[in-house]
Amino acid sequence: MKIIKIFIITILSSVVVLSCDIEDGRDLNGPSTDSISSDLSRGELQEAVAGILADMRGRLGTQVDAQSVAGREYWRFQSSDPRWTADLLSGTLDDNAFYTTAPYSSRYATVKDINLMLEGLINTTETFSDEEKAGIRGFANTIKAHELLMVLNQQYQNGIRVDVADIDNLGPFLNYDDSLTAIFNLLTDAVADLSIAGEAFAFSLPSGFDNIEGASGIPDDPENDVVSPADFITFNNALAARVEIYRKKYDSAETLLQNSFMDMSAGADLSKGVYLTFSLGGADIANPLFFAKNSSGGNARIAHPSFITEAEAGDTRLGKVVFREAENSSGVIAPNPLTQSNLTGAYDVFIYGSNVAPVGIIRNEELILLYAEANHISSPTDAVEAIDIIRLAAGLPAYSGGTTQTELVTEILKQRRYSLYAEGGHRWIDLRRFGRLDELPLDRTGDGTFEQFPTPANENRTN
Repeated sequence: MKIIKIFIITILSSVVVLSCDIEDGRDLNGPSTDSISSDLSRGELQEAVAGILADMRGRLGTQVDAQSVAGREYWRFQSSDPRWTADLLSGTLDDNAFYTTAPYSSRYATVKDINLMLEGLINTTETFSDEEKAGIRGFANTIKAHELLMVLNQQYQNGIRVDVADIDNLGPFLNYDDSLTAIFNLLTDAVADLSIAGEAFAFSLPSGFDNIEGASGIPDDPENDVVSPADFITFNNALAARVEIYRKKYDSAETLLQNSFMDMSAGADLSKGVYLTFSLGGADIANPLFFAKNSSGGNARIAHPSFITEAEAGDTRLGKVVFREAENSSGVIAPNPLTQSNLTGAYDVFIYGSNVAPVGIIRNEELILLYAEANHISSPTDAVEAIDIIRLAAGLPAYSGGTTQTELVTEILKQRRYSLYAEGGHRWIDLRRFGRLDELPLDRTGDGTFEQFPTPANENRTN
């Protein structure tokens, strides 16, 4: 039995299980999968969209932790499960462990949600206009592409299945390059639909999309403050630019970035972007990437010491980690380092200020660095200008290093390390795509690196 089918059937007894902040975190007890796929109604559409965005958060903490540990951004301490500091730091991975199967199945569960909604759109007797149908398809395929890219980022050269619409007849595994191409084509198809989707979606989007309102350049109606299909295209183009950078198609990436929500103006908001949102109400969930300061060894994220020691003096991005200190037995505030599995760290990862803080899907800061990468060969001057936007925002002086291809890649990777720290395991992905995983520190005898997670044990690669 294929793992995709197993997990889809188990997880998706109902498409909507979480609120995803559609209306103040209310509990969305959504329609059944059969109801949605057989005849999508207007009311079910809103619930289905909410379910898709909610399920995007499934096992997010596991995936980000696993990739961040692989990239030595931080150590994940969990006294009840030593695999965080054993398997993931030694590079000896289990194809049936939680860090392999949980993110894989969760991402495909979201894809299944999307496929059910698209099937229901085909079968609908609802009076959706052609523009509304195009908007639904464009939204759905953009999110599907994102989820498939998340799977591919872990699976890498193992490849992934892209066609999983029929769980009884799953499509073949595509290799890494072909998977990226398929994901890019999905985003391109989505833009074609979004371009003819009119001025408004047939559904509402949660607050995590608010930052891109008006990003398309089309003025927003102040009395109808919603993200339009044209705005959503700028998000799609941002994701497509990330894919094109991974494919080293730099000219295409630059064009997409110019048509995204990227803002390189003076004083631009680097946090502008699209976010997953959380709440404590109803059946919603808290941010799984939040731990309180000075957490115990039961559950903690401890910054890798190299993040602090290799930073440039004055880099304000070091504020993403906090020195561990606590009152000792004498009533004096003293350092409070944490040790587990022969690893000792003095700083907590602390980039989310609360358990309901939003988590970025993609932000302006990343887009500017993608722009630098897109130009590092053809236009080093433009690349340096983009790098300096990031450096100056972090309290650093302008870049004064060399402008050869290798030198600029080194600088871009350094800025990505600090700008995207602990947000999505980017360092591991970045060093891998430039063949630099050997630059990662090995903290103990027997530790090692790896370039991909194994295909889950129950996945049948012959079909």
